Amino acid sequence: MVPRRVSREVIIGNIALGGQNPIRVQSMITSDTRDIDACVAEILELADAGCELVRLTAQTKKYAECLEHITAKVRAANCQVPLVADIHFKADAAMEAVKWVDKVRVNPGNYADKKKFAIIEYTDEQYAQELERIHQAFSPLVKACKQYGKAMRIGTNHGSLSDRIMNRYGDTPEGMVESALEFAAIAREYDFHNFVFSMKSSNPKVMISAYQLLVEALDARGADWNYPIHLGVTEAGDGEDGRTKSAIGIGSLLQKGIGDTIRVSLTEDPIYEIPVAKQLIKQIEQARKQQSSLPKDFAGNSYQPFSRRKTAVIEVNQQNHSIKFGGMNSIKVLTKNAIKAYKATSNSPPADSSLAKLSEALPLIEINPLAKEALNKLQALPKPHLIAVADGVEMSPISAYQYLVQLLEQVEMKHPLLLKDQLHAQTMSSDAALLHSSTQLGSLLCQGIGDVVLLSADASEEQNVRHAFNILQASGCRIFKADYVACPSCGRTLFNLQDTTQKIRAATNHLKGVRIAVMGCIVNGPGEMADADFGYVGGAPNKINLYVGKTPVRFNIPEDQAVTQLIDLIKEHDKWVEPKELASV
Repeated sequence: MVPRRVSREVIIGNIALGGQNPIRVQSMITSDTRDIDACVAEILELADAGCELVRLTAQTKKYAECLEHITAKVRAANCQVPLVADIHFKADAAMEAVKWVDKVRVNPGNYADKKKFAIIEYTDEQYAQELERIHQAFSPLVKACKQYGKAMRIGTNHGSLSDRIMNRYGDTPEGMVESALEFAAIAREYDFHNFVFSMKSSNPKVMISAYQLLVEALDARGADWNYPIHLGVTEAGDGEDGRTKSAIGIGSLLQKGIGDTIRVSLTEDPIYEIPVAKQLIKQIEQARKQQSSLPKDFAGNSYQPFSRRKTAVIEVNQQNHSIKFGGMNSIKVLTKNAIKAYKATSNSPPADSSLAKLSEALPLIEINPLAKEALNKLQALPKPHLIAVADGVEMSPISAYQYLVQLLEQVEMKHPLLLKDQLHAQTMSSDAALLHSSTQLGSLLCQGIGDVVLLSADASEEQNVRHAFNILQASGCRIFKADYVACPSCGRTLFNLQDTTQKIRAATNHLKGVRIAVMGCIVNGPGEMADADFGYVGGAPNKINLYVGKTPVRFNIPEDQAVTQLIDLIKEHDKWVEPKELASV
């Protein structure tokens, strides 16, 4: 396991973040900030559940003024949990909020910058002028944070980058990093260092890439740029899908030693985010204790993001059944025992084949990459084989497979890989197994590593298969159902996000490859819908605007009609098919 990244310590209220401090858990309340008593009750509930920082929205100065009374009542209840104000468009709201909370979160794409999806070719001089304008708008908040002894999060989100960044860098991880560094440079001009970074996306692959680029950029700037990092997959959704995406993004980065505080963003009551976050941290801490030292020549994740490792193709024929592994063939799901296929309503196709049935015909070679003879064994193979890490290796699956790939790069034969989610049999609850498998396999798949997956962390074979397909979907490797970008509810939300998301999911989950965004307000939509095909966005209380991509096409639809009109819109764009139920075999 890679050692935890060394970061400086940042003080937020009564806690310290970064440095040698524990990885902190945070969440965000859903109550309207103007409802002071409801906010206080929700904050106290989260704090009792183990939440270490609580965020709440302050979209205007009037909302921000309520923070004085919320903070006073929380402290009067003998609760010292640090409070964080979420700021997007309004500088005057930030200037009011900073007086009452412990930390202010700003999104560079929305704060002091322009976001109108305008296409402008900036000259270097014009770009510099825009930076100066941002400096003038942002520096008062920096000075206020320093004056009041408050902290700040500079948090960029994929899809909500400014027009200036978008036109020069595109909607890319590189643009996310550049946007944050511009604001950090302004903070440093005033000798203000009590801040953290975040790079959030609903796409785990984009999120992982952005954080890794950020760390590389900070390292390149020098040792005093070692600011703490907040991790999160924004708008991850609900249920198993939300947990899978979160574990892939957050878990894999924690495994790489990146991250000082995390938030699991689920479209559920915030109280349910806390045990998921704690379990992700627990798994990392346990893995660090159990794993022996990494080999001295371990290079880590030397790969090109968004590219799949090139391998040879292996074809296996048995009883008139042919299956191809590797190359550009779809990543296969295998099982240890024969199981029945699922119906479509269970949201998982059948496993591609049973390892029990193919065991004799499958050209599988298991390797201990730490063994002295490992490289010689790989070089001696006369033809392509499916390679897996042997059980019992004293490394996490992520590190073991990264090191195996490092050995394979020295071999002429491009052997495909079978990924395992565990190398030591462990007894886990189904919830823990989902997070463990998503972390281990999701990280590798997002690196382009893997041609076949085999899960065993869950005691149920059927659960393992469903988890495997959900991991492939969440990592963008194999699409078998609709995908949802659903933000967690907050005080800005203009309709019941949880109920609405469930209604939309029930009506559209059979639409293979269609991506639907469900956004509570215009802060998250349309920008942070990023690459969604269709958007369902709160425009006013109980009124919905519908989008195709980032373009609004229908406005102020009554909430009770909006799901039906969303389906009509999908039909108009030839993305609708009638649901069909697969027969079990």
